[in-house]
Amino acid sequence: MAEPLPVTEFIKALKNEGVEVVEYKTTWRTHNRGKRGDGWGPVQGVMLHHTVTRGETPEEVKRSVQLCWDGYDNLPGPLCHGVIAPDGKVYLVGYGRANHAGLGDDDVLRAVINETKIPADNEANTDGNARYYGFECINLGDGKDTWPPEQIDAMVRVSAAILRAHGWNKNGEGFISVIAHEEWQPGKVDPRGPGYPGHNAVRALVAERLKHPASWTPGAPTAPSTYTVKAGDTLGEIAERFHTTVAKLAALNKTLIKDPDDIQPGWKIKLK
Repeated sequence: MAEPLPVTEFIKALKNEGVEVVEYKTTWRTHNRGKRGDGWGPVQGVMLHHTVTRGETPEEVKRSVQLCWDGYDNLPGPLCHGVIAPDGKVYLVGYGRANHAGLGDDDVLRAVINETKIPADNEANTDGNARYYGFECINLGDGKDTWPPEQIDAMVRVSAAILRAHGWNKNGEGFISVIAHEEWQPGKVDPRGPGYPGHNAVRALVAERLKHPASWTPGAPTAPSTYTVKAGDTLGEIAERFHTTVAKLAALNKTLIKDPDDIQPGWKIKLK
């Protein structure tokens, strides 16, 4: 839990993390929804979305960014703080309260604050616009529009930048300070689509990045090679988190795992 970063520190954190930042308009730093509802802050994490728009051409990217700036008649902009384009550029469109998260589940918020496992979202009783940094990723979200590696890398970098600046991620591999809109508000499905590795895999990539300096460039986003089992973990949950299967994990760790239903806290298991 923390007050939002001063805008200059926000930009510095993104750039230090290797994010290609585009300040969309000169007034973006004061483009926000003001003191509506609970205002903005204290903040607890980062929320990732998709725009439900195209981004195959520069003109389509521009229209998507402008939409996030303007919003809609019944939902004024900004609709996020940054728009992540397919090529990995991040367009900054607002700072302060933004209409991106809406009402969500207070149990999810408590889990984010405590950095524990995210429960299923089944309520909409808490103002997420006041609690999260929001990034919209340009993608149709129709299950067909592909997520390029550059876009996934930018999602990981912006998330890591904010967590690093706030000193979040106390639990190492177990952090959950980055969530998808789907995990916050019932009925939402974003982000999703081919090339998107899954919410748990994105969190794993952010956790891996935070083990290195902000200047670290892995060449391409990759999942960690090992995972340390924590109390309450099951092999099925670990397999889902890292986008693999129980059978593959059992085969990789056959000298350690004799029974897939019996894993112990403290074990360091191979993921690949």
